[in-house]
Amino acid sequence: MIFFDATKTGGSGHRSGLMRVSARLAEELGPAARAVNWATWDRRMGANDWFLTSELFSEEERPGLTEFLATQAGRTAAIFHDAIPLKHPHITWPQSVARHPSYLKLLAHFGRVWAVSAASRDELLGFWRWQGLAKMPPVDVLALGSDFNRAARARRMDGAKRAASLVSVGILEPRKNQMLLLDAAETLWREGLDFELNVVGRVNPHFGAPIVARVRALEPRFRGLRYHAAADDAAVAGLYARARASVFPTIAEGCGLPLLESLWQGVPCVCSDLLVLRENATAGGCWAVATNDRAAWTDALRRVLTDDALVARLEVEAATRALPVWAEAASALRAALS
Repeated sequence: MIFFDATKTGGSGHRSGLMRVSARLAEELGPAARAVNWATWDRRMGANDWFLTSELFSEEERPGLTEFLATQAGRTAAIFHDAIPLKHPHITWPQSVARHPSYLKLLAHFGRVWAVSAASRDELLGFWRWQGLAKMPPVDVLALGSDFNRAARARRMDGAKRAASLVSVGILEPRKNQMLLLDAAETLWREGLDFELNVVGRVNPHFGAPIVARVRALEPRFRGLRYHAAADDAAVAGLYARARASVFPTIAEGCGLPLLESLWQGVPCVCSDLLVLRENATAGGCWAVATNDRAAWTDALRRVLTDDALVARLEVEAATRALPVWAEAASALRAALS
């Protein structure tokens, strides 16, 4: 039996990347896994059972976790996302910054770890080596799924001219870099380009207010700007359906699910040229732009909005390339934890 940690997933009302991973894996693991809540689970395991978590944790948040990892009868595995709170503490939730060092150390006490990208795996191993840990569990890469809404994959290969509509999905915070996107969009609107920019995401309560204020200031002046604070998966799929491209100017990611999910909808993605994003972008359907370069992003958006041949080529690449799905991720875990 796999005891699957759903401590935070069960009580969360938002759709973050972490919640997506937990919820979709739980669905695809099916009867092989039993969801448990750390606060109510009796923690009794047989020698062949596994405790699997894809959540973030600390001893303070999960009293007894350290002892459990050292003394439990069964086996333990974890999914690691990223070291962003350590790399960008000035723009990360204070709770995450405080928790992350102990979280990374606790991961070393699990029997197996999967990272959500090769870049994240290297970060975790680098942290452990820096800490001088003598014993480290094996760390493999788990390819996350692109099929976020369980709908069939969309493939655009008709060569049709697409409406001038862009979509950007992600929590409003400095890391997702919506300010750069708004700067580039404003430049193009002032040039006279007529297009729609749909910004989708909840607001980071610590760092998101200036971005919301910027959106609200631009909305009356540029009718193409539309903010969707609480769009569900169906609404997001609708925005993708009419989008010419998605835009993802992030400065740091563990995997970059919005890129994969855009491709699943058949929509090309203009993304930051980050090492972690290149793991999924180089196979096609994406255009990587210099990270945090306003001029480069303005030029890229101008071209994707006006160059039909470019968009058609990216659509064909998106339609014909392989994409990972959540069923495959769950199957890999079931096989490894059998």
